[in-house]
Amino acid sequence: MAEEYEFLSKDNISSYLSSKAVFSKLIDSQNIVVFKEVGDGNLNLVFIMKDNKGKGIVLKQALPYVRLVGPDWPMTPTRARIEAETTIAHSKYAKDLVPEIYDYDESRYIIAMEDLSDHVVWRGALNEGFQFEGVAGPLGTYVAKTGFGTSVFTLGQETHKLELARAINPGLCLITEDLVFSEPYFENGRNSFLPANEIDAKELANDSDMVREIGILKYKFMTTSESLIHGDLHTGSVMIKAEDKQSAISIKAIDSEFAFYGPLAFDLGALMANYVIAAARFCALGKIEQMQWALGLPEQTWVAFEKEIRALWPTRVDKRVFNDEFLEVLLKTWREDALGFTGAKMARRIVGLAKTTDIETLEPNLREGAARGVLRAARMITKTRKQVKTWADIANETKAILTSAATK
Repeated sequence: MAEEYEFLSKDNISSYLSSKAVFSKLIDSQNIVVFKEVGDGNLNLVFIMKDNKGKGIVLKQALPYVRLVGPDWPMTPTRARIEAETTIAHSKYAKDLVPEIYDYDESRYIIAMEDLSDHVVWRGALNEGFQFEGVAGPLGTYVAKTGFGTSVFTLGQETHKLELARAINPGLCLITEDLVFSEPYFENGRNSFLPANEIDAKELANDSDMVREIGILKYKFMTTSESLIHGDLHTGSVMIKAEDKQSAISIKAIDSEFAFYGPLAFDLGALMANYVIAAARFCALGKIEQMQWALGLPEQTWVAFEKEIRALWPTRVDKRVFNDEFLEVLLKTWREDALGFTGAKMARRIVGLAKTTDIETLEPNLREGAARGVLRAARMITKTRKQVKTWADIANETKAILTSAATK
């Protein structure tokens, strides 16, 4: 049975803001002139408020069910605590890449955070055709700083285990385990796709090599506890601010309610998957130059990630067996796993629940080919993840697959 607590609404938000002293210097609750409900995601209520002096705040409230589905899919609202605590933890290592948290109300599962209404969602910008530079690299840096900072290399053995226990998140991990690693291959009634793509979905599910690799990746996701990962890091959970149409001056990773101590490479794979999905959209629209640009983003994220990891490596707390040779093994493993997770996340966004606007807003005739290309590229990327390839090799192979699958 869903928990009972008062949901935020336009009628009660002013009184809520007035009830807590922490908000008095952040916003004038009696003179709110802007009120927007922007919770267009799958799980939560999200409100943006501004007062008559332009000061703003965001309130995000977790519902006791999955908003995408409704009360028929109960979901613990304590995920809001996970998001608040994860954002605060990540801010210790990458303060400029996450929003500021002002307050967390544990009785009503409400997070009060920095107003990012001067930013835009990166996915939306990509869908509109903007090629903002300077985003993919900093996101790789974000994964490296937060991943290394919350790992045993920084925290040490005891603190790492204590933090792991505090951040356990079984409910939302189960969603990922089902939607990403199981349901695209073993139908349970939640999958959907165009009738024309039924054959592509069957090819995915019947690809025994792909299913084997997905099993390996699911096991890693369920049993590896390297770092406090974001858990749902994609172009829709990245906000960017740009003064021009070319480069971002502010990047913020948001919506970390799926966070838990898991495989660090999962966040890398989630990002890379969405880069390829953006490329598939560009390809479907005949924007070949932009497709090529999008397919270069995985390399930008990885290069920045590796550079930051190497810079942080000398600070590790235990240098005995964790030597420089071990680092090379670690980086190789992370790269392979990132590519594996890339394909897993690509496939699930095409045939599973909770798709992406990159593909879904295409006209059906174009969507068919884009979806087919994403699924075929997903299988290639995951199954060949251990082969020795450059990032350019992967981009070129992916481009060929997306291009050949495109429909008109």
